[in-house]
Amino acid sequence: MRLKIVQAGEPVLRQAARPLTSQEILGDEIQRLIRDMKETMRDAPGVGLAAPQIGLSLQLAVIEDREESLKELPPQELAEKDRRPVLFHVIINPQITLTGDDKASFYEGCLSVARFSAIVPRARAVHVEYLDEQGEPRSVEASGWYSRILQHEIDHLRGTLYLDRMQTRTFTSIDNWSRFWKGKPIGEP
Repeated sequence: MRLKIVQAGEPVLRQAARPLTSQEILGDEIQRLIRDMKETMRDAPGVGLAAPQIGLSLQLAVIEDREESLKELPPQELAEKDRRPVLFHVIINPQITLTGDDKASFYEGCLSVARFSAIVPRARAVHVEYLDEQGEPRSVEASGWYSRILQHEIDHLRGTLYLDRMQTRTFTSIDNWSRFWKGKPIGEP
């Protein structure tokens, strides 16, 4: 079932979400929620969706950067963003550590700030410890665009939007981004 994605201004997007217990994770309600969030993210389309974005203050997000969507992007852009396919997975109660001091700045959007984009500096690499959809502990070392996705979704679980991290003078509508900035190196805006 496709869920409604809430937009900036909804109080739930500015709250720290609560952790889930192992019992909750394995329950029918959360398992159904995960399936519905996956469908909603794919339908949007997006590469991640956090529970606060559908109005639920829970530390749960779904992530996937599908290979078929990457085929539409120029190879130069994929290389510049260090963007590769990411298989569907669920992160619950994540703990993130930025690794190294290296940062990357790219235009970023959000399903809860529809039709806008801005340049957001993010760490190039992160380490994330989390529980999967079965409540099993997992960890991942992520870099490039995958690192950006993880940071963006974990920010949602902490009540932070990309608007809080963006370079404010780069904030633009998607239409104007396509018209003036699409395909240009970040140093040019």
